[in-house]
Formats: sequence, structure tokens, C-alpha cells
Amino acid sequence: MQRNFPADLRAPADAELGPPERIKGAQAARNPESYRAWQRIDPAGGPAQRYLVNAQGEAVYLVDPGINGTHHTRPDGSTVEKFDAPKATLMSYIIKGILSRKLPWALVLLGVMIAIVLEMSGIPSLAFAVGVYLPLSSSSPIFIGGMIRWLVDRWLRKQKFKDHDLSTDELVAEGDKSPGVLLASGYIAGGALAGIVIAFMAGVPRLVGIRRQVEEWSIAHNPFFGGANADLLALVPFAILCVMLYLVGRDLLLAGQKRKA
Repeated sequence: MQRNFPADLRAPADAELGPPERIKGAQAARNPESYRAWQRIDPAGGPAQRYLVNAQGEAVYLVDPGINGTHHTRPDGSTVEKFDAPKATLMSYIIKGILSRKLPWALVLLGVMIAIVLEMSGIPSLAFAVGVYLPLSSSSPIFIGGMIRWLVDRWLRKQKFKDHDLSTDELVAEGDKSPGVLLASGYIAGGALAGIVIAFMAGVPRLVGIRRQVEEWSIAHNPFFGGANADLLALVPFAILCVMLYLVGRDLLLAGQKRKA
């Protein structure tokens, strides 16, 4: 939370306010007063965000969300870690553009025309759009995963099912039943759970100190986390995950007795 709005900002008399509650976090020890939450909708005269107002209706704090927040320091100068949610940001821009009638429809229609041309060319427009939308740091692992899936499907077509007269759809169905797909699903679930745990540790004041200690220790002693060659060394476990995914997809690793038979 950080004060970054007009000093005379007040909640209207008819505004809907939340129940009185004390603030939490690093500023709670220095401010024992109770405040009520006010969701400001009109952007005129101050940011249209959530505020904490006192008993007189005066806005005292601007509540900056932990996800897609814009303020990275508290009034005492301490830093606050923020997390990005690009998909939510994009949807908010679209919704705000439609409601305010300021959406650049020319770009939207241009994207529609590009999608039509891609579909007529036999190229999945959704996959293309995802590749354009996501940053390179996110789309590159997806591309590598697609290459692994292509290699596994190629092996299924030329080796495992070479004596079977299967159509393209049947080969795709066999690939979808591959244990590699299950392992890839586990990768996705594990990454999501790890992100939730990291966000939880950053949001709970009692765990922030532990998280900082772990980060400091990792920077000092873990070459995969910090250092001049950290980015290069981080490719080693990533390569191991890729090789493991390929081997599992080909039933060379973690295959059950029934599949080996």
C-alpha cells in the first residue's frame, strides 16, 4: 500500500463502504487505526481503484494489488514484490476499451483478417496468436515441447504403428494417449503449484523472511540461481526434463509392465 493520490480525495456520502478493519502487513505495527474499504469507480480526480478510508470518509491508503500492481515501495521505503498476469491485463484493456468505446477496432479487424487467412492456409490461428501474444521466454519452452511431441509422433508413425493402417486422426489419438502427455500435464500442474506456493510465501508476512533467507542463500551458494553463468546452468535441468519427456513418450522410461509387453 502506498499513498499516491490527491490529498483531498474523499468517499461520497452515499458510497458503499466495507466493514471497519485494521490494516495488515509491515505497516500494521505503526498504524493501529481501523479503516473501511471503498472501491472507487470514477477515474476523475484520482485513480479508480480500491482505497482505505477513515471514519471521516477521507482516503488514507491506496490498496495496490499484488498481481499487476503498479507501486513497488511502501511509504517507509521498503520494497513490495509484484506479480504480473499478462492475460488478465490484456482482458482488462479489452473490457475497458469496449466500455469506454475507445477500443482500436481497426487492429481487431486486422487480426480477424489475419486469422481467416491462416485458417484458409491450414495454419491454426489460435496457436499462431498464442505465439505472438506470449513473450519469448514463455513461447520458447512451448516450441521445444512441440518439437518433442513431433519427434514422439514421428516415432509412433514409423516404428510402433508402422504395420498398422492408421489414419492421421487415429495416430493423433494414439499420441494423446502417450504417457508423455501425462508427464507433460504433470509439468504444467507442478509449475502452477510452484507459482501458487511462491505467491503464498510472498503474501504471508511470517513467510517473507524465510523466503528472503532462501533467496539470499541461493544467490550466495547456488550457481543455478545466481551468478554469471546462472542462465546457462539453468538450461541443464531444463534439458534433463526435455530428455525425460521424450523417453517417457517413447515408453523407454517409467513404462509399466503392460506397456513394455
